[in-house]
Amino acid sequence: MATMHDVPLLITSENSSSERRITPAWTISQLKARLEPITGVPANCQKLNLKIASQASQPIEGHNEDTIQLSQWPLQPYAEIHVVDTRPPGMRPNYTDVSAVEHYELPKDEYENRKDTVLAFKKAQKLGRFDPNAPNIEQQKIDQTFREVEQGNVKVNARCRLLPDTDHRRGRVAYIGEIPEIPGVGAWVGIALDEPTGKNDGCAKETRYFECAPKHGVFVRADRVEVGDFPALDEFADDDDDEF
Repeated sequence: MATMHDVPLLITSENSSSERRITPAWTISQLKARLEPITGVPANCQKLNLKIASQASQPIEGHNEDTIQLSQWPLQPYAEIHVVDTRPPGMRPNYTDVSAVEHYELPKDEYENRKDTVLAFKKAQKLGRFDPNAPNIEQQKIDQTFREVEQGNVKVNARCRLLPDTDHRRGRVAYIGEIPEIPGVGAWVGIALDEPTGKNDGCAKETRYFECAPKHGVFVRADRVEVGDFPALDEFADDDDDEF
């Protein structure tokens, strides 16, 4: 049983981290014996370091660890004792690597028939794909993207710029609609850019949606398109008329 003299400390090692109550009257050997099942490091292969706040680490060691008590060190609540494994790296078991552990996978039909699974809960609560209104929810998402197109007054052949306008990309709206080749449902806006700063030539994989020169095409959502009187940028627009 813990006494009022026990001190809560953080015990850390390469494979573990936990809070434990330590009795200052324990010897170093007694502490190491108790740390072995916690850290997996054999007592005779442990090197202990005490870390208090921002102070330098102090080794917990002595010539006769069977008699030296922990009270000789300034144990403070929630200080850290770090356990170093002195064995060669090849002899240290890695308890965090589960790649070699054989996994059991429940057969699909058995999982679907169980009553204590997440799947059973979703079925009972009519969540996700088990929601009878799920198709309507998906359609609502599609409809919302087209409403964003309408709200932005985005129309084919309208001049526009891409937001944010940090790189000053302008062009012409060349396509509005769904594109099965691109992940995400709903309306996409195809832009024929003035400069070769795009990602395509109006094609998504093997399907052509509009015509433009290579690297002049891009597909974006309506919220990235601002329609307006945005003429093509003239890089010489700031030059004086009498300079050539």
